[in-house]
Formats: sequence, structure tokens, C-alpha cells
Amino acid sequence: MFFHPFAATCSLFLILSSCVESTEISIDKEEGAQITSSAETPTNIIFLIGDGMGTSQVSAAYFYGEEDAQPNFSRFPILGLINTTSGSDRITDSGAGATAFSIGQKSYNGAIGVDMQGEAVQTVNELLEDQGWQSGVISTSGITHATPASFYAHVAKRSQQYDIATSLVHSNISFFAGGGQKWFMNRPDSLNYLDSLTHYGFSVGTESLGSADHSKRVGYLLANDGLLAKHEGRDDFLPNATAEALEYFAQSDKPFFLMVEGSQIDWGGHENNGDYVIQEVLDFDKAIGVALDYAEKHGNTLVVVTADHETGGFSLSGDGKSMSGYGEISPTFSTGGHTATLIPVFAYGPGANYFGGVYENTAIFSKFFEALGQ
Repeated sequence: MFFHPFAATCSLFLILSSCVESTEISIDKEEGAQITSSAETPTNIIFLIGDGMGTSQVSAAYFYGEEDAQPNFSRFPILGLINTTSGSDRITDSGAGATAFSIGQKSYNGAIGVDMQGEAVQTVNELLEDQGWQSGVISTSGITHATPASFYAHVAKRSQQYDIATSLVHSNISFFAGGGQKWFMNRPDSLNYLDSLTHYGFSVGTESLGSADHSKRVGYLLANDGLLAKHEGRDDFLPNATAEALEYFAQSDKPFFLMVEGSQIDWGGHENNGDYVIQEVLDFDKAIGVALDYAEKHGNTLVVVTADHETGGFSLSGDGKSMSGYGEISPTFSTGGHTATLIPVFAYGPGANYFGGVYENTAIFSKFFEALGQ
């Protein structure tokens, strides 16, 4: 199915160049009308990371989504770009990429919540937890994978997933959902960390969303490691987990920081599998829609969407044989690894104006606190 993105894309770039000083303008998803936020500073933050998602992956949502339907990316009034280079390499991995977001510093590839010297640095959500905020992490990978781990763990190497699981048990995370059961069970130390999660106040669901007790801290471990790929039959886990997390946080009058990762856009890029990438992007866009609906309803929530890096050198290409071949597109790839391409940032809600422009990935961290007036 085909939807032409030209008008939506142009409007986003016009807003980026001319409206970055506004703190209140947003776009109604159906009518395109301007509406205003009811808050000057956010009291909640939803941070969505499409792992491996560059501009071409975002573009795929316009060409392969529902016919005559605007992707949720079109609902953002502020657009920026980030450089994702890590502290050790021109091309980052997910550990250093997510750590740049979480601690506001460049670190080496493979780092999880530590600086270039391997020293632990408090993450954005840990700093907010100290101020009474709740926090959550959601991922379609194992919950101990590099991106979610970077928001609650501090280890030298992303491969230390047993240690990362231990960190989650002892963290102040209020809600988590993803895969990764094996890192909590059948461990080399013979401990059952599912029992430990329960001991530390979690209600843990291992079969389906909605099964945990919302009067406690909530955790879902729904696969041995990563969840099924979308094109292999995964249900609407990501948007549904996002909705359940928001319902959970709404029980309290405390502010919250929620990180939501569409992990497997990256995995499809590594496999050079166009359908894999496209289905994961469309699924991620559904989760974005859940976040934006919540933000529009409540008026006090900042929503920021970006990626840790691009994967695969993904492009939407014509057949290249003739001008007549430009009527059709197909996914192509230039690498099985990551690339150094600049990555888009989308922002909506109070404080969104801070996220326009071109800057380093580490600035995401400081912009969160600027938006909060800190």
C-alpha cells in the first residue's frame, strides 16, 4: 500500500526551522489543527527508542502503512537530528548509544550506564527517581538487553546479562516488560531471580500482559530471551505494554519516566530483511500513537522519539533500470552492521521546543532536564 509523505514531511521540516521557540504548539492527528498544551513544563516523560531506526526506516511507515492513514510520526511538531558517534568509535553500538541518552556522556561501545573510565553514572530516570518519580522500561528484546539495561544497570560490558538482571532486581524501576527469562533463571550462581523480584516487591507475569498485580511493582518476562519478531507472529505487545504501563502509572499522582524500545528494527537491519524492518517500524509507530494519545489527553506529558543508531544502511530504492522503475520501491541494504548516519528526533508536549536542531546524542539527557526547568 502507498501513501505519499511529501506534505507531512515538508510540514515537519518547516516546523523544525521556524517554530522551535514555541512550547505549546501541537498538531491534531486528524484535522491538522493547532492545539495547546495545558502545562508549561512536563510532569511525565515518555521516551521511545526505535533501535536501528534511521530516516529511511521512518519513511517506510509512510509507504507501507495503512492506506490513506498518516503514521503517528506526522503528529510531532518538533523535529531534530542527532549525531550518534560513541566515545570509542565513529559508529556506535546500542550500549554506548543508549548510555549517551541515559547518562548524558559519551562512552565506549559495549558500555552500560558507565563513563569512558567504566565508572557508574546515575541515569536520567535514577536522578528523577531520587525526586520521587516512578520509572519504567519496555522492550521487544530481553529486558537485560543493551538499550533497556542502560537505564537501570551499570556494568562494563553489555554481555554481562546475568549481572544486569541482578541490577534490575535491586533497581527502583516500577514497571518493566519484555523478554529475558533465562537471565533470571538457570543462572551460574544457581539463584532464581524471579523469586528475588517477588521478594523486592514485584508482581511478575511470565505468560501474558495484564496478569500482574497493579497494586505492586510490575514486571513481565514473556519470553526466554527476545520476543518473537512481528513478521513471525508477535501480537501487539509493544503498544499494549505501553498502554498498560501508562494505566499503571496513572494510579498514582507521582510523575513518571517511561522508556519504550522497539528493539527489533535493529535486528531486521542486521539480517538485511526488509519485511522484518518494515513490520517492526509499523509496530513501533503504534506504540508512538499510544504515547501521543496519552499526552494529548493529559497535557502534561513530554513525548520524545529517536533511535540509538541506524542499522543496515536501509534504503527505499527504485529498481535502478530506468526512469520508469521509479514508480516502485523496494528495501535495500548497504551493510549488515550499524551506520553513522544522523538520526531523527521527534518531540511533542511541554518542553518539546528544546529538542529541535542538530546536536550530539548526549544532549537528549540535558534537554530532558531543561524541559523540566532543572
